[in-house]
Amino acid sequence: MKLHGYFRSAASYRVRIALNLKGMQAEHIYHHLRKGEQRAPDYLSLNPQGLVPTLETDNSTIITQSLAIIEWLDETQPEPPLLPKNPTPRARVRAFAMVLACDTHPIQNLGVLNRLRAANLPEDFVTQWAAETNAQGLDACERLILTERGPFCFGADPTIADICLVPQLYNARRFKVDVSKFRRLREAEAACLALPAFKDTAPEQQPDFEP
Repeated sequence: MKLHGYFRSAASYRVRIALNLKGMQAEHIYHHLRKGEQRAPDYLSLNPQGLVPTLETDNSTIITQSLAIIEWLDETQPEPPLLPKNPTPRARVRAFAMVLACDTHPIQNLGVLNRLRAANLPEDFVTQWAAETNAQGLDACERLILTERGPFCFGADPTIADICLVPQLYNARRFKVDVSKFRRLREAEAACLALPAFKDTAPEQQPDFEP
């Protein structure tokens, strides 16, 4: 398999975590988003959106979108499971993941922030936009799991909820969000970061990392 990504991309980070949790290997191919390498014609032939990540499977099937890739990994390599088997908890875990992957991250990603800059909005406004977006999404997630038993978001084992949480907290800190008030989220994050599957996939551990 080949995983196309970028060290700082939260979506790529999610897939790196999922691969590690599954014990699956992939060749990592890097596309520097700030240099526009994701818009190169050869990459657009794989992913017409010009986004990362993109997974090329061993039979050359192309899968885009991090949540779709993670669910494909979960279905093709069932152990350890990343989603509960029971439909109701499964839906709740999915909903938590979607708050971050669908409603929070996309509104503060590089493409959106660059559009705000292109509209000649002040940089302070742009960074505040990103910070507030992160804070709102994390606040909702904190309340979603307040009554859930830990140490992870939904119980004793990491799920796709934790896979989405850790990269989003990383993003939030980049934008100077005070995450100290999110006690339950930070407890889940600490449990995750005690595992090599999470620690080894951090942006600063990637070959294409830049300070």
